[in-house]
Amino acid sequence: MDKKIKKVLLLGSGALKIGQAGEFDYSGAQALKALKEEGIHSVLINPNIATVQTSKGVADTVYFQPVQPGFVECVIEKERPDGILLSFGGQTALNCGVELYKKGVLEKYGVDVLGTPIQAIIDTEDRDLFVKRLDEIGVKTIKSEACSTVEEVQKAAHELGFPVILRAAYALGGLGSGFCENEEELMAQAEEAFSFSPQVLVEKSLKGWKEIEYEVVRLYHGVQHGEF
Repeated sequence: MDKKIKKVLLLGSGALKIGQAGEFDYSGAQALKALKEEGIHSVLINPNIATVQTSKGVADTVYFQPVQPGFVECVIEKERPDGILLSFGGQTALNCGVELYKKGVLEKYGVDVLGTPIQAIIDTEDRDLFVKRLDEIGVKTIKSEACSTVEEVQKAAHELGFPVILRAAYALGGLGSGFCENEEELMAQAEEAFSFSPQVLVEKSLKGWKEIEYEVVRLYHGVQHGEF
């Protein structure tokens, strides 16, 4: 990226319930503080006044507007930010950012996606694409089938054999996902999953297996200089 970043738009955590998604408010507030330390003007869109990131002095400019493409485009048109951060507002911000990208809004106003690349967001949010990307780098995954209708879910479940797990795409925290031991549970879970997402991954159940979860933090400057 050649251009100097002077102003950045951050899509905030949005409406919260007690005990839900507080990590996005925290991470967003920390991102805004980091921008301030770098001398970068920050613009925040967040409809919720009861968050840390919307407190006075955290962001330079705050818009109490829904994190939706139409509202965000209006703010972009007015503020003309150099970059946008999509990774600090949860699923709503991710979906909004992808839609802005696909509609050409970001390109129209010359807004660069900072941090996680937009294609990486698309690849990881789409269950089918994610499995294909893992396959490309040799990471083994359990047999699964991406479906867009209840009929496809039924067919996939019978081909894989019960028990299965349904995973809704474009939904953080397992929203709309669950285990199915039989046809009755499958139909109920599929109806719920499709109410949240247009795509559902039907996967062979691994219930009872031991799960190891890990995260990787990469040092950007180290990678640049071949030290990682």
